[in-house]
Amino acid sequence: MLQEVLEYLDPKPGEVIVDATLGTAGHSEVILEKIGSSGTLIAVDRDPESLEAARQRLGDRAGKVHFVRGNFSELDQLLKELNIDKVDGVLFDLGISSFQLENPERGFSFQAEGPLDMRLDRESYISAYDLVNNLNEDEISNMLWTFGEERWHNRIARRLVEERKEHPIATTAQLSDIVIKAIPARFRHGRMHAATRTFQAVRIAVNRELEVLETALRKAINLLSPGGRICVIAFHSLEDRIVKLNFRAAAQEGSLSILTPKPLVPAAEEAKRNPSSRSSKFRAAEKTGQKP
Repeated sequence: MLQEVLEYLDPKPGEVIVDATLGTAGHSEVILEKIGSSGTLIAVDRDPESLEAARQRLGDRAGKVHFVRGNFSELDQLLKELNIDKVDGVLFDLGISSFQLENPERGFSFQAEGPLDMRLDRESYISAYDLVNNLNEDEISNMLWTFGEERWHNRIARRLVEERKEHPIATTAQLSDIVIKAIPARFRHGRMHAATRTFQAVRIAVNRELEVLETALRKAINLLSPGGRICVIAFHSLEDRIVKLNFRAAAQEGSLSILTPKPLVPAAEEAKRNPSSRSSKFRAAEKTGQKP
C-alpha cells in the first residue's frame, strides 16, 4: 500500500521519519526521495539480515539513514541514543516480509520445509520449536485460539501433544502435516491453507508481537511532533483491533486526530498483483497541537 503510505504519511523535505519495520526498505526507499538530503530517516528492524539487505538496496542513499537494530517497542530509547526527541512521522508495516517468509531456514512458512524457528531476531531465546514441544495441551490450545483464532484449536493441540510423545516436532513440514491431520477432512481444503492460523499463532507468540505492538504505538504517538503522522499497515484482525483501539483512545484524550475513520484496504489491482496484500488494513492519524 505504498500510495496510501505516501498520501497519509506525507513525508516532506527536511523531516525526521521513522520506519519502525524496515524490512528490505521498500517503503524507506521512496520516503528517502521525499525527505531529501536535508531529511533524516531512522530505519528500525529486529532482524539483522533484513537490515543488511536494506543497506544493499539503498546503496549510496544509505548514508542518509540511521540503521537501528532493535525492537520497535523500545522506540523511545532507540531515538534517545540518537539524540532525537521528536519526529514528524512513524510507519509500521506489521507482520513478516516476503524476504523472511521465502527463506526456509527461518521457519515461517509451511510452503517449504525448514527448521521450526519463526524468530524475527534469531538471537532471541524462545523459538517455535520450544513452544510447540514444551507447552502443555491447554497452553497450546489457548495460544492457537488467542493468537490465531483457530477454530480447531483443541483438536490441533491434542494431536500435537500426542505426536511429540513419539518424536520432537522439529520442522515446518511436520507441524503443517499434524495440523492438517487434526482438522476434520471436509474442512482441510478451504480458501486458506489449513495450517495458516496455527503458523500465525505460533509466530505471534514467539515474537510477542501483539504485546510489543501495544507498547510501540503508545511510544510512537508520544514521540510525534504536533502535525506529525503515524501510519500502520496490519495484516490480521488482532493487530488491526489493537491499532484501532489505541488510535481511538488517543483521540479521546485529544492527542490524535484520526485520518482514516475506517481502515483502507488495497485496491483490486494491487491485491491481484500482490496477493499477500489482500488481508492488509491501513490506518493513519495525526498528532494534534500547533505545528512549530
